[in-house]
Amino acid sequence: MVWWWIGNAILLLVVLPVVIALLNRVLAALERIRAACDHILAGGGALVGELEGVPSALAVTDETIKAVSVGAVRYAGSVARLLG
Repeated sequence: MVWWWIGNAILLLVVLPVVIALLNRVLAALERIRAACDHILAGGGALVGELEGVPSALAVTDETIKAVSVGAVRYAGSVARLLG
């Protein structure tokens, strides 16, 4: 019976404070992660407003690529005739 009381005392005086300290560290890390997630979410929400002009910009880019590709094909054909 004495060993039982000694085991309980060790549990209460040593193991339980260690478990509580480790749990406290985990919860503190969880709070930091939660704050970082909130910050990321706010930044993502602000970024959505900046992306409204992307489709029109992509349409302009597509037109430019088509114009450049026509010139590049003509240039490559001329170079092929010169070298060939």
